[in-house]
Amino acid sequence: MRQPFVAGNWKMFKTVEEARLLVIELAAGLANVPAVEKVLCPPFTALLAVHAMLVGTDLGVGAQNMHWEVSGAFTGEVSPSMLVELCKYVIIGHSERRSYFGETDETVNRKTRAALAHALTPIVCIGETLAEYEAGETAAVIKRQVRLGLAGLDLTSPVPLVIAYEPIWAIGTGRAATPADANAVIARFIRPALSSMYAAAVSQSVRVLYGGSVKASNAKEFFTQPDIDGALVGGASLKAPEFIPIVQAAVP
Repeated sequence: MRQPFVAGNWKMFKTVEEARLLVIELAAGLANVPAVEKVLCPPFTALLAVHAMLVGTDLGVGAQNMHWEVSGAFTGEVSPSMLVELCKYVIIGHSERRSYFGETDETVNRKTRAALAHALTPIVCIGETLAEYEAGETAAVIKRQVRLGLAGLDLTSPVPLVIAYEPIWAIGTGRAATPADANAVIARFIRPALSSMYAAAVSQSVRVLYGGSVKASNAKEFFTQPDIDGALVGGASLKAPEFIPIVQAAVP
């Protein structure tokens, strides 16, 4: 049985002090939800503060991005060797990184390899655009992103990574995919793509999250789907009264 996984992506929100205040609320509200793996992904500037506050708790910390090189003349970048001191998880290939900052399947692959090499758990994001969705290209896009994003990885069960299916047309728009449709993409495209690359046990053990306008009012509908193992939550993770019920809804 795959353990539910819920991560909050704070994006470019929260100063260090604001992050501390939110963590206080979240740590208190999530203290008694042990059945779900819970991760907070603040901006880089707040990683140290959040990490320090969560030592000794069952709340994990993740970064929102990283470079694949260990060090070098890459102004403005952060390496995996820098992150391992502060977090266990890292979001890779988020649609906003792909859309605004030129992320590709190749860079996703390089970052995923680097994360695993440094014992970081990558949360690898995949998903189709509105144009691709309306053109009926979802299957082809998803299979390509899985194949190229995970190319060359030697994965065995239990798998040290998480996949987040985020239809780009549903991110921050208030327009979520239906739970049944999201589950179908995972069951019909993502897991079979994994099976074609690795053993069937790998396909069935990889946790696949849904992301895209997840909120307290619709989370349970997604989590009751057999192939959806949790959520990568954006805007709703910035408010404790919204994020806490989402995590609670993931309890099996």
